[in-house]
Amino acid sequence: MAQRATLASATDLAAAVRDRKTTSTELVEAYRAQIDKHNPALNAIVLTDWDRALATAAKRDTALQNGEATGPLHGVPITIKEAFDYTGTPATWGLPTLKDNFPARSAIAVERLEAAGAVIMGKTNVARLLADHQSFNPVYGRTNNPWDLGVTPGGSSGGAAAALAAGLTGLELGSDIGGSIRHPSHCCGVFGHKPTFGICPTRGHDMPGDLAPLDMGVVGPMGRSAADLDLGLSVLAGPDAVDAAGWRLELPQPTKTKISDWKIGVMLSDDAAPVDDEIQAAIQALADFLGSRGAQITSNARPLADGKDAFSLYTRLLRSATTAHLPDAEIDASVIAVRELDPAATGYVADTTHGRALMHRSWHHLNERRFRAKQAWAQYFENHDILLCPVACSPAAPHDETSLRHERMITVNNRLVPGVNDLFWAGMVGMAYLPSTVAPIGLSSGGLPIGVQIVGKWYDDRSTIAFARLLEQEFRAFVPPPNFA
Repeated sequence: MAQRATLASATDLAAAVRDRKTTSTELVEAYRAQIDKHNPALNAIVLTDWDRALATAAKRDTALQNGEATGPLHGVPITIKEAFDYTGTPATWGLPTLKDNFPARSAIAVERLEAAGAVIMGKTNVARLLADHQSFNPVYGRTNNPWDLGVTPGGSSGGAAAALAAGLTGLELGSDIGGSIRHPSHCCGVFGHKPTFGICPTRGHDMPGDLAPLDMGVVGPMGRSAADLDLGLSVLAGPDAVDAAGWRLELPQPTKTKISDWKIGVMLSDDAAPVDDEIQAAIQALADFLGSRGAQITSNARPLADGKDAFSLYTRLLRSATTAHLPDAEIDASVIAVRELDPAATGYVADTTHGRALMHRSWHHLNERRFRAKQAWAQYFENHDILLCPVACSPAAPHDETSLRHERMITVNNRLVPGVNDLFWAGMVGMAYLPSTVAPIGLSSGGLPIGVQIVGKWYDDRSTIAFARLLEQEFRAFVPPPNFA
């Protein structure tokens, strides 16, 4: 099979298998050749299981010969983020202490992908504990960006995005609490979707023994086309079996078919997390294009009036949510540190310390502030269909595996600023449980991808994906990195 076919969308691959233009086995072998060729330089895929993948592909091919298609992903080779439970493989989260964690059951999301006909080839690299916008860890090492090996592919689903961009997989399963689907999609020039909180079960994407879903944490699809996101969401969304007896999910279908139907707010930057001029210019160019096609554009949109307050609120909620698996000594140290903090102290470190040391009563106060932010978003959506805003403050940053995350700096407009500022653009959306689709819209002067975040109201996931599809058709589609075309 031609090398170029490995860069096709999962939707097109599924159609090719269904129409007997290729077989699942041929596709697996084609991806295997690409992985053998390109993955050594990238380290995007950290685990493969070719015997199982080829056996599954053969079953898919036999079934199709007998007129039996398993589902909408029948025969499509995919990979999944390393932290998802998949029987027969470890889910380490990049932690040496979990190198022997072989789950007895696959994650619900993985089961649904297999039930839809997907063929799982292996797993992709992550940030340690999924807690970074880079993707390196002491178990599997570092993943490089196929656009430039010297920069990060983003994180924590960085291996997923790099594999997609390089044509090493047909579709990916990612997760997101702090931009972990959105940030790598931006860094690698692919499509990603962070669903509305709660619509895709996360069971099996947690630490060993855990069952409770993590506040703000979601799982979602990543691909080379907006159609792949829609297809992936259709497979993943819906209640867990224990909830299915009592509720159903019916996501609204998109009602707008052309650009001129849309009312769009545009937010280019914020004092809480200033954005590089090149990214602002790319989003402004997109807004100008949309306006020329008849869309109603609101410049300088501000769904939340105080960006710095929103950033502080999100950071405290995030760090409260992610404390469960930190050592007791680290939490005890945070409790002591809060007592010693200047009451007027602000910023990421102070907010992280407060978040880790929260009393449950204090969390309820933060949650009340969150719901007020949700109300502000609801008022915004009374007059707008979507918000277009940055995914991050800059294009993909150079690797930095020595600095602590809160000390790491990135370059924005020729100035060094805290790398954690990227969390603002993830957090103002995520803390309100909103859906967000990332689509590629251009390249920086340094040749690195730039993505845009398409934010919609609750449960309007299919509309944000539909808008990404319009951009794909009329503005910019996925473009592979030069050395991988």
